Amino acid sequence: MKKMNEILQEVSTRVGSDNNTLVEVLSLAIELVLQGREGHKVGTMFIVGDSDKVMDHSCTLILDPLFGHPVYEKRIYDPDMRETVKELAQLDGAFIVSEEGVVLSASRLVGTSFVDIDIPRGLGSRHYAAASITRATKATAVVISKSSVIRVFHNGALVSEVMPQKWFLSDYTVHLIPPYSERSEHDITVLIQINSS
Repeated sequence: MKKMNEILQEVSTRVGSDNNTLVEVLSLAIELVLQGREGHKVGTMFIVGDSDKVMDHSCTLILDPLFGHPVYEKRIYDPDMRETVKELAQLDGAFIVSEEGVVLSASRLVGTSFVDIDIPRGLGSRHYAAASITRATKATAVVISKSSVIRVFHNGALVSEVMPQKWFLSDYTVHLIPPYSERSEHDITVLIQINSS
């Protein structure tokens, strides 16, 4: 698992993050893909960082299930919180996670704009929302698709794809534009966009 954390740290470094919150969110996303919830695949989104601005660009879809709970109970590193997130991931909407790793809100509807957004064809509305919010803020979005692929967006662009089931890669069309690096550990493959500049 140490090597996988190093690979996920490369994704974090690619988006300019110098803390472990994004790595922890990616790790949780991999768990959600591998385990699902109650026998079903889960699709959701985590928006990490620039929390105040992200909150301004989103609203709750339902009464926020995390509202009013103490900060110390909402840290993404806490095993109880991770299980709570896995349960809440079955709801529509996004999770907002602070740079410090506090899950501030769940089931958020993210405002989208198609201005300056150019993502690969075939990706859905959750991916457009991720690209849009990361264009409008300094946040990074982690999208879990029901197709079992995890995609990372930063600055309005797709920067990484994570396939937690290696056999899946043979039938998968990569959405990143070359050049990109490919790293694998166990049955997990991580593709990371390489800056062309």
